[in-house]
Amino acid sequence: MRAIMKKVFFLFLIMTNIGCDQITKQGIRDTIEFGERIELVRSNLVLTKVENTGAAMGFGSNFPPIIKELTLKFIPLFILLGLTWYTLIHKNIRSLTLIAIALIVGGGLGNLIDRFRFASVTDFLFVHISFFKTGIFNMADVSVTLGSVILLITQIPKK
Repeated sequence: MRAIMKKVFFLFLIMTNIGCDQITKQGIRDTIEFGERIELVRSNLVLTKVENTGAAMGFGSNFPPIIKELTLKFIPLFILLGLTWYTLIHKNIRSLTLIAIALIVGGGLGNLIDRFRFASVTDFLFVHISFFKTGIFNMADVSVTLGSVILLITQIPKK
């Protein structure tokens, strides 16, 4: 029974992640004009709207169409589905690792939904605090990054 509950929890986290991502992006699409800047905390936390036709920081946006489709849609889709399948069939995955993978899969699928629906990903958050400055990103990016950090931490051998 415990294994089934972990699987249900895993799928719930993925779906919740996708839902939160899609709701925030739709809210931005509906309320902010392209390039508009809304300073939430001075210039440290800014809402804006851009459509990213590439991957992180626009990487791949100028690829030939077939290469772009493969590298930005289909290969990531197969990897995320494979990661989901692997996680669902293995029983001995630690809870923190399960959460990390759910964040990665949920965030990845959130961005893939945009790629398939709009041929771009809606990005809208910008952070600039002292020397720390991000590119423009979205909640799916936060999930993938947080999941990756957690996954790396869980893989550090314990002495």
